[in-house]
Amino acid sequence: MNLHKIAGLLVDMGYKYETMQKQAEAYKVDEPCDTPQMKIYIPDELLLEKQKQEPNLTLDNCEYLYTGSAFYSGLLYFGGFMLHSSAVVMDGKAYLFTADSGTGKSTHTSLWQKAFGDRAEILNDDKPAIRIGEDGIFACGTPWSGKTDKNVNKIVPIGAIGFLERSQDNWIKRVQSGEVVGKLLKQTVRPPQMEEMDALLKYVDIVLSKVPVYSLGVNMTEDAPKMAYREMSK
Repeated sequence: MNLHKIAGLLVDMGYKYETMQKQAEAYKVDEPCDTPQMKIYIPDELLLEKQKQEPNLTLDNCEYLYTGSAFYSGLLYFGGFMLHSSAVVMDGKAYLFTADSGTGKSTHTSLWQKAFGDRAEILNDDKPAIRIGEDGIFACGTPWSGKTDKNVNKIVPIGAIGFLERSQDNWIKRVQSGEVVGKLLKQTVRPPQMEEMDALLKYVDIVLSKVPVYSLGVNMTEDAPKMAYREMSK
């Protein structure tokens, strides 16, 4: 077995290409265990078929994408789901910023590091896992962080979720959960199976009922993260 601890789950995962080897290193564990909670082994035939469908992808790319897809699908059976977002940790809380691709999620969270220095850390730059626990709602680093390698193997309570948009002026407002259910569902993977979809809807409802949610417009100055943290950390 090739064991990893990802989002609090023991995962037996096979891979052989450079990207996954590098990304998974910080999550490897040496624990004797006969029954890992999740097993992810992608057959070579599936990787080759994927590459045939999308010739611009390397086998390395395909392995990275397929292992991530398998993990996030399995996560639905363990009280969690993936949110397409950039998550930054500040003073023990995670702040997740989600938006359509190209809006500037990563740019915004990088400004937190510029504004706050070592107090701010990127938990996962693209696909953090969210898990619902008995004592709170948590954001988790995973090896799958999009086009960057910005991720850390930590589990952190969520302080707030922000729906991000570009703006010349910085502004922020608290929104009700019912206003953003559709927006949030756009930023995760909708599973094909009804059982899994029911689980996802249940988890989204729980998260939005317990985690403060904001809509915010930001420019690309250091005033933006300062405003966001001041309001979202209240």
